[in-house]
Amino acid sequence: MNIALIGSGGRENALCRKLKESKNINQIFCIPGNAGTAKIATNLDIDFLDFKLLLKNLNDNKIKMVIVGPEEPLVKGIVDFLEKNRIKVFGPNKYASQLEGSKAFMKSICKKYNIPTANFQICNNQKDFKKSINKFNLPVVVKADGLAAGKGVVICKTKKQSFEIAKQIFKGKFKSSKKVVLEEFLEGEEASYFLVVDKKSFINFGTAQDHKKVFEKEKGPNTGGMGAYSPAPIIDKNLENKIITRIVKPTLQALKDKKQFYRGFLYVGLMIKNEDPYLIEYNVRMGDPECQVILPRLKTDLFKIISYSLKNQIRKLKLKWEISKCMTIVLCSKGYPGNYKKGKIIRIKRINDKKNLFIIHAGTKLKNGDIYSTGGRVLNIVCKGQNFNQIRKKIIQLIKKINWKNGFYRKDIGWRVIDKL
Repeated sequence: MNIALIGSGGRENALCRKLKESKNINQIFCIPGNAGTAKIATNLDIDFLDFKLLLKNLNDNKIKMVIVGPEEPLVKGIVDFLEKNRIKVFGPNKYASQLEGSKAFMKSICKKYNIPTANFQICNNQKDFKKSINKFNLPVVVKADGLAAGKGVVICKTKKQSFEIAKQIFKGKFKSSKKVVLEEFLEGEEASYFLVVDKKSFINFGTAQDHKKVFEKEKGPNTGGMGAYSPAPIIDKNLENKIITRIVKPTLQALKDKKQFYRGFLYVGLMIKNEDPYLIEYNVRMGDPECQVILPRLKTDLFKIISYSLKNQIRKLKLKWEISKCMTIVLCSKGYPGNYKKGKIIRIKRINDKKNLFIIHAGTKLKNGDIYSTGGRVLNIVCKGQNFNQIRKKIIQLIKKINWKNGFYRKDIGWRVIDKL
């Protein structure tokens, strides 16, 4: 079978690598892909948000199944469109994608189904905001309702700052957001819990912890993620039971009550406080860079998992995982998440240990045999092993060997688990 993978980031390169291991796939097409996917698949450089053009390319290349990597096409209804045109597609439909596409939608479900989350207020305009802000203690969290590429959440220490951030959102800083969600600031430890879901059931698809802040010691603005590690030691069996019972099952029931259902990867973003889980956010796809540290530990054929989900038989699978730990550090363009330069050449040295230490491409493009940067997050250096401290040292050694003058990275990824050793 020919399959297509939508997206161009590190998550998609990681998915492509894992799918390449399957004996049931003839050819993988990445739309548009990056320099990493170009080495192991066929890149199609087209706009995947032009659904009619996408369909033509799928038919021309005899592609029978599509796996959607990023959130934007899901929120815009790519699944509904492809299913209507009789193409198998792995990912949630437009309605279910509101779990990520609208924080107000997600929070309203939490309120109705008693899902533990931070107290919140949905504000439709500045007048609403002014009325609501006094109900919250400082610091307070101000969120853009719609998609914002991981940059729509600000923890505000003063009312003045909160008004300024809200004003920017109402004025259209993020095209997808016309509302602001005001939220109580929760203190605790963040973690991510992943699932593969179908119409009838779901299975655990690993745990991870990532680092959203751009600078070391969790300073600076939020990013799409500066690094991650898996598994997350904080999520034990007891906590997992609470996550499923209090958060996952009520959410899926909420969709069923609307005669809807969920299929695809589901990312449950959590704050753990006093051994209890609180829902921070849902992502309707694999996380990035969490995907890059979960998939290398997976022993089960990923294509088989996706096929079972499409047939609503996911409960029949028992996944196999490596015992090893995995970490990634993201090498970013200088200036990210603000202004940064693109089109900078990267010379990647040969790596000896390709099984346990390797490079996943994110914001890169192959041109005339050379690799150029195209995004803020450029490369993910990934390493597997038994000890997080040793893993991190190996990653940093390789980043120093790459010696990309136009980049920077965090040297403290995994501090929570390493400092506890």
